[in-house]
Amino acid sequence: MASAGPYRLTVRHGGRVLRTRHASLDDALRALRSEFGALAGQAPRATVKALTREFEPVAQVVARAALRGPGRMRAGVDLRGDGSSEAWTGRWQRQLVAQEAGEDAQDALRRVMP
Repeated sequence: MASAGPYRLTVRHGGRVLRTRHASLDDALRALRSEFGALAGQAPRATVKALTREFEPVAQVVARAALRGPGRMRAGVDLRGDGSSEAWTGRWQRQLVAQEAGEDAQDALRRVMP
């Protein structure tokens, strides 16, 4: 486990939950990038049918990394079933973070973090 600190990272993938604490935002974002790099190859999914609805791979969340920090900071990244990822902020109402040219979700999250 990383050193205790004000930033908490929770990564959920299937039934696995990994919780770590980090002293700085940069350390927490490095850990997030490392965990998601390992999970990216496991992302491809097929369309899932549940009763009368179909869920395309882009609508399926394969893994989620949630970051909590000082001042009620809440943010994270979702890895989708088609291999894409998107960053978000907020707790109860998540706001997607738009990625700029040449950015991945982790870069976009870092850009909007205080």
